[in-house]
Amino acid sequence: MKKSLLFFSAVLLTAVSFSQPTQKPPLHGKKWMAITGKPLAATAGSMIFQQGGNAVDAACAMLAATCTMWDVLSWGGETQALIYNPKTGKVIGINALGVAPTGATAEFFKGKGYNFPPEYGPLAAVTPGTVGGICHMLARYGTMSLKQVLAPAMQLAAGYPIEAQTANSIERGKDRIKQWPYSKKVFLTHPGEKREAPEAGEIFVQKDLLNTLTKLVEAEQAAIKLKKSRGQAIQAAYDRFYKGDIAAEFVRGSAEQGGLITRADLANWRVKEEEPMKINYKGVDVYKLSQWTQGPALLQSLNILENFDLKSMGYNSPQYINTVYQSMSLAFADRDFYYGDPAFAPTKQPMNGLLSKEYAKQRAKEIDPEKNVANMGPGDPYPFEGGVNPYTELLKKRKMEDDTTGKRNFVPAHDSTATAMLEKELYMDRLWRGTTSVEAADAEGWVVSITPSGGWLPACIAGNTGVGMSQRMQSFVLDASLNPFNVVEPGKRPRVTLTPSMALKEGKPYLSFAVQGGDTQDQNLIQFFLNMHEFGMTVQQACEAANINTNQLWLSLGGTKISDRKPKPGNILLSNKTPESTREALKKMGYKLSFGDRTSGPINAIFFDRKHGSIWGGSSNNGEDYGIGW
Repeated sequence: MKKSLLFFSAVLLTAVSFSQPTQKPPLHGKKWMAITGKPLAATAGSMIFQQGGNAVDAACAMLAATCTMWDVLSWGGETQALIYNPKTGKVIGINALGVAPTGATAEFFKGKGYNFPPEYGPLAAVTPGTVGGICHMLARYGTMSLKQVLAPAMQLAAGYPIEAQTANSIERGKDRIKQWPYSKKVFLTHPGEKREAPEAGEIFVQKDLLNTLTKLVEAEQAAIKLKKSRGQAIQAAYDRFYKGDIAAEFVRGSAEQGGLITRADLANWRVKEEEPMKINYKGVDVYKLSQWTQGPALLQSLNILENFDLKSMGYNSPQYINTVYQSMSLAFADRDFYYGDPAFAPTKQPMNGLLSKEYAKQRAKEIDPEKNVANMGPGDPYPFEGGVNPYTELLKKRKMEDDTTGKRNFVPAHDSTATAMLEKELYMDRLWRGTTSVEAADAEGWVVSITPSGGWLPACIAGNTGVGMSQRMQSFVLDASLNPFNVVEPGKRPRVTLTPSMALKEGKPYLSFAVQGGDTQDQNLIQFFLNMHEFGMTVQQACEAANINTNQLWLSLGGTKISDRKPKPGNILLSNKTPESTREALKKMGYKLSFGDRTSGPINAIFFDRKHGSIWGGSSNNGEDYGIGW
């Protein structure tokens, strides 16, 4: 009787919470939807839509604007995208992630005393990918010129009123910024004063970046005058960045500050298109980029969770939280060992096995309904694709060690510069300042989901280009015992956390969703998806609903020592509105609790309402992310 009453209470609480109004209203549109990390950047997307552009054009304009606004990324970072093409009915994967430069070897970094490549500075940089990503997507799937799409970003570079979050981030990171002369010139607009960074609302001008963007447009327009096609003209801009005078200055500025990137590294880099990975979860096809991202971990988690009756457990009940936490722990343990750049895999990566329903059933049996399993490690997916695991001896040596210090919090190190802030404030600061996301859709049926990143503040700017260099090198490992597929070497892409998402139902777009936040990205996205598909929330409710975050994984970012990255089994972040009964139940299950005010992560999402023929937009209540629909 007591158990039935508790279940009834959980269901009642769920129903009541779902009926509550959201802190942000949902967005509604019929013709188009544009959502991203900054209101001005979303406005850039709306400008392109109003000029007749499609969702790819608008997404590229928003991406360019967010890079210009350092939200928190730069033009020297990386771009990962999923695009739904209504003409073919297919989802396309875009890999515009940079690669490790010449000389970037495990031996090189170990010789400098690192256990992981550094977090900041020129040695943290892979080659820039975002410029190539924009050019590639626009040329192949857009309709407009680069001049049209870059116009909003160029206006921003000429001067825009900087918002408090970015201005304060510059001030917090100014000691590091002063190490790099070109960064100092751009960011510290009041040198020698008590506050050296711009003030909120100050017109922030980036002359060097504007000059770089102008050169891209000049190359395109010169090609058009020579009667080149739209695509060929955009390629001319691409070539000027990666092979021309922009490339020369980028490499010179990087080398001056100790970087490794060469002219050949830039000239040889290419955007890659790929067929995304997908699984079917209860009638919905869910798409993620492949194992050079952490995206397949979400697919693995869904496969595992399909073996449980989540709805009957109740949203965020102790049983539900315990089940979701352990499913993520299992998937992330596999991520940490098997994922990496498939072009450099020493042996075939077992992705078919990892994503098989049979493997998921086996992993689901490892979940303990009564307590958290603290020593979950990588599984053996090879038999599920007819193979034999070549790393059995390595797996025996690689045992998860429970770090009981409890000192590591949920803040990815690339966002933890404000060391004097309280842990809660640091966590919120991460939510406001991290990697951004871009979501766009139009009436023709084009849908775009992007999770760009890299070159976040404090960034090292490469010479007089105005372009902040990526810090993604730190996502490599230097020791094969940690991950034999992700050891750094020249030309290789690191395994990143960046992970756009898309879902189709009955062959038609159902959801497009993404979020910032390092290793928490797919944690928040899987719960967003379940909020809608299992618990019937609206897209805005699902974006704002409280999630859990786990630290039972190897961190992908931050710190140059093994101890900085080790998993923290049982560490869990909960909403501070979590009922006391749930807290006590989780403690008895072996969890170590932390709390936050808003724990959904800054999710941006689009829902396609087939019943009414409309588009819904959702954007979490964490920070400045929002959008515009029409």
